[in-house]
Amino acid sequence: MILKHLPERTKKIRKTGITMVMDKGLSPIEAEGLMEVASDLIDFVKLGFGTSIVTQNLEKKIQIYKEAGVKVYFGGTLFEAFVIRKQFSDFIKWVKKYKIDTVEVSDGSIALEHEKKCEYISILAKDYLVLSEVGSKDESIIVRPNLWVKEMKDELDAGSTYVIGEARESGNVGIYTKSGNARVMLIEKIKKELPVDKIIFEAPQKNQQVYFIKEFGTNVNLGNVAYQDVIALETLRLGLRGDTFFDFLPENYEEYKQK
Repeated sequence: MILKHLPERTKKIRKTGITMVMDKGLSPIEAEGLMEVASDLIDFVKLGFGTSIVTQNLEKKIQIYKEAGVKVYFGGTLFEAFVIRKQFSDFIKWVKKYKIDTVEVSDGSIALEHEKKCEYISILAKDYLVLSEVGSKDESIIVRPNLWVKEMKDELDAGSTYVIGEARESGNVGIYTKSGNARVMLIEKIKKELPVDKIIFEAPQKNQQVYFIKEFGTNVNLGNVAYQDVIALETLRLGLRGDTFFDFLPENYEEYKQK
């Protein structure tokens, strides 16, 4: 790298510093364009909620991601849509149809006994990389920090490779307040009780991305990133944008700070 004093970013295949991108209906051409400029920055692409059911040329788009070295999976809401209809076996068939090796297990829209959720995780973890999501999509449901931590621990023990902190694509539920600010007490509890490199924090808004980079460093795992924000997020991770410009520079650069 031509610039000095840049923080060291992990390289693919990453275990930390993960960026998960939300695809809410990109065309194959758009997906190809995204991979052309940012495939080395993206670890996972989530085909948001139930979009895969109604997307044309889905197989072609999935292949574009896979050939670029990016793992692709169906959003957890689709898993829930199958489960509530008692079609879990059909969900597995759907995943197999597209030769996908990653799945998401969530209960953000439905009431699912946590023991049953962990059972689904254990079953799927035998054949797939499992991402599980904790938190409700209903802004009126506030989960206590102790319960968040317990559920995250249980899901990791059940076989999840990563646990996702729910925020929706809007970034105003789950680990955030209605106004989009981080629930600091909850984040501190998670930080204290869990290995942070096993958590993917959904952070669709720039201020949320800045918060987690400042709190946990350049290689924090972030998810639900809009496809058009991938490169901008990487500049935040590297201190190449005003919000984190001085965070990774030595102290002797303090004299350049604007007063």
